[in-house]
Amino acid sequence: MMKYLPYIIIVSFVFILTLLASTLHAQEAVTVTRIVDGDTIKVFYLGSEESVRLIGIDTPESRVNNKTKKDAERNNQDIKIIIEMGKEATKYVKGLVKPGDLITIELDVQERDRYGRILGYVYLSNGKMLNEQIVKAGYAVIMTIPPNIKYKDRFSIAYQEAMEDKRGLWGE
Repeated sequence: MMKYLPYIIIVSFVFILTLLASTLHAQEAVTVTRIVDGDTIKVFYLGSEESVRLIGIDTPESRVNNKTKKDAERNNQDIKIIIEMGKEATKYVKGLVKPGDLITIELDVQERDRYGRILGYVYLSNGKMLNEQIVKAGYAVIMTIPPNIKYKDRFSIAYQEAMEDKRGLWGE
């Protein structure tokens, strides 16, 4: 029995590491704690609150910050209009997902952004992908940043449809 002890320890150690490493990769259900804005939510994950940035999409900012100012300059738009559109996008997301809801997060190649946020495709309890639903409804543009490009084609189709049908922010 003693001669097998090192093997048992190694196998147990590898098993534990594999479980820990695959916790979120298994598309585990987590609880939503807050909707930050149209493309960021907070969830309760492994004992603490984590930010989740929705991969592949970008919604207008809902408050004045450096990004709002850059977007206003780049698109030659009024900051107040950008913030209003951001509030509309956030309101739409709050209609789809609420604090206390269970969601599933799917990761892509890069798991976190430079701010430490989890980068994910979020699935609602009805099985629909939140990222795609926001684009389909016309409240987001596509923002594909390699290497996280798994669903870029799906998002492109949804974006085209939203613009053609003048949904959400593309309406009057």
